[in-house]
Amino acid sequence: MIVTGATDLETATPALSETARAKVNLTLRVVGRRADGFHDLESVVAFADCVDRLTLTQGADLSLVAGGPRAQECGQTADNLILKAARLFSERVANLKAGAFALDKHLPVAAGIGGGSADAAAALRLLARVNGIAMGDPRLLETARLTGADVPVCVRSASCVMTGVGESLLPLDLPAMPAVLVNPRVPVATKEVFAALGLRKGELNVGVNDVIEAIVWPKAGAPMDDWLTMLSDGTNDLEAPAIRIQPVIGEVLARLRATGARLSRMSGSGATCFAIFSDEADAHHAAQTIRLDRPQWWVHVGMLGGGS
Repeated sequence: MIVTGATDLETATPALSETARAKVNLTLRVVGRRADGFHDLESVVAFADCVDRLTLTQGADLSLVAGGPRAQECGQTADNLILKAARLFSERVANLKAGAFALDKHLPVAAGIGGGSADAAAALRLLARVNGIAMGDPRLLETARLTGADVPVCVRSASCVMTGVGESLLPLDLPAMPAVLVNPRVPVATKEVFAALGLRKGELNVGVNDVIEAIVWPKAGAPMDDWLTMLSDGTNDLEAPAIRIQPVIGEVLARLRATGARLSRMSGSGATCFAIFSDEADAHHAAQTIRLDRPQWWVHVGMLGGGS
């Protein structure tokens, strides 16, 4: 359980609530590494229907309490991204109203699905609601960028192409796709995976033609088959280095592919992997098979994409 600062729950103001949806990288290309050490990315991002839940009860003191099945994985630190986002926001908004956050933690951490980033984004949406700040306010967007690379896309929490270091977002009209997410319950540090990729500062990871070629995505209302055809041509450049660090990721992918999935791939820097199926029945059957085989793994069956 995380408890940071004094809680201020004795107030007549009702708690506000937001869901923090898991982010899934359907593709992830590492274009190169900048001179400043940051990596330029290009990623098709969708959001799943598995969530954490965050509430905010207004009060004088900023605090955070975590509960739920994954609460212990959050650690005992005042540097949680929820609090980081709130503090950075308060530096940009005079007299920011905040209070006591309560996190119901269900998503695995250090898992490649942006759980901490989604929580921080939910905190920013709550603070924006409390303070009457628009979601497009430059102060909120700057806070999201400073909090973490995945926070801006999680603030929007809708399908898009994410480029740069996460700051450039192009909306996509992805259809709802039946999917299974699997995490083998091993944490993977993003920093270690990028280090294993081994790019030097200023080094490109793709050819010039790859960089300048513009992808034309299916139009709004296009069938899932059109999207899967294009997504199947993609890759996750972090998959191979992540498997070297945690070989069990390779086993997860092999099991997902053995279920007859239309597309399976690792998300983010791992260790969570996803598989997309033709219909919900196939997805549920695959999830049940994996749960029986590997009861210690985290398995979620649901939908990816399909709007915000």
